[in-house]
Order: sequence, then structure tokens, then C-alpha cells
Amino acid sequence: MRVVSLDTAGGDAKVHDQVYDALADALIKGQIPPLNPVSLRTLAANLGVSPMPVREAVRRLIAEKALELQPSNKRLRVPDLTEKRVLQLTKAREWVEPELAALATPRMTKDAIRRLRDDDAKLMKALSSGDVGGYMQANQDFHFCIYAQADADLFYDLARTLWLQVGPFMRVVFGRLGTVQLPKDHHQDMIAAFESGDPEAVRASMQSDVREGMEMMLDVIRSRAEPEPKRRRAK
Repeated sequence: MRVVSLDTAGGDAKVHDQVYDALADALIKGQIPPLNPVSLRTLAANLGVSPMPVREAVRRLIAEKALELQPSNKRLRVPDLTEKRVLQLTKAREWVEPELAALATPRMTKDAIRRLRDDDAKLMKALSSGDVGGYMQANQDFHFCIYAQADADLFYDLARTLWLQVGPFMRVVFGRLGTVQLPKDHHQDMIAAFESGDPEAVRASMQSDVREGMEMMLDVIRSRAEPEPKRRRAK
């Protein structure tokens, strides 16, 4: 988790936003592990700030279901994901993110496409070397470069909220399976569709990309719920 370099010129509100952004970014990148209790003071120390702006940021993240407060010990944690929750998140992502990508198509500039190519090159390098952190960073940069081009603030905020909830678990999935076992990414098809100005092809590629990632998460959660096979007793 990065230390926040505070710009106090905008007052307390700006500081609170900076701290929120830092915590949200850490969640999306999976830097706060699921189900591991953490205190406000620990988060504040990691960010290099006082507990007060962290407390406000945490309230926002709890409202967005990215964090939860444990009643027993008053500590924070990333809430667990159930199969039912993952299915809902999958459906929501398949509604929002392909729509953002389609809206971005007529607004996609040559510079933005160049950034997408750079992000995908970094992603493939991380994929080949098993660099989970590098893969997640490049994948996030790729997706949110597209979403920013859509010029649709409401959908953008919805996508970011959804990524807040799935980020920590994507990190767990990639860590268990290894990035070299990830399904084929659809980013090159998406870039080609952007270059040809085909919003429906972009939409289809984004939907496939989202679905494959969420299906991997669902497989891990289902396997975690399966009972371990009983061992045979020696005769």
C-alpha cells in the first residue's frame, strides 16, 4: 500500500479524498487480503497519515461493501465472497463494463489506443513471468483507460465500485492458479475493434474478458466450499 503524499492546499476534503483513493487503489490491486483483520491505526500507519481521514475513507468503503466492520473486535476486513455474491457481481460487471467499452469506441483516440497497447504489452510480460502484481496493475490500467474514454461518470463509478469488491479475490485467484494458467485475454481483439470503430465487437470482447475472469473466481470459491476427501484408515 502506497504512502499518501498529501496536498493540503485543498483542505480536509482533499486530504480525505486522497486517502480514500489510496485505500480504494489498494483494494482493487488486492493489497488488502480478504478476511484478514486490520485496524484503522494500521491502515493510517501504512499510508503515513493520521487516523482521522482514514476513518472517513473507511466509512465510504463500508458503504460500498468493499470493507466491513467486525462487531466482535471492531476491526476491519475485506468481506468474504459467496458463490451467490460472485454470480451477482458477474452479472453486474457484464452489464456495466461492456457498455462502457461500447460508449468509449467512437471517443477512442490514437493516444488512448497507444496506451492500451502499452498496457497489454506489460500485461503479457507479467503473464509470462508469473508476476501477479504486475499483471493486476496492467489489467487495471487497461480497463480503466477504456472506461475513462467513455465519458460516462455514472457507469465509471459503478465499474470502480465493482472492482473494489472483486480486486482482493482476484489477487487470491491469480496467486493460487499462477498467471501463466490464465485464459487467453481478449485485449488484442478489443484493440482491433477500437481501431475499426466497431462498438459491438468491443462490447463482445469486453464481456468475454469479464466473464472468464469471474468464472475463475467462481471456480476457486466453489472448490473452497467442497469438503476434503476422507482418508482411508490403515488396516
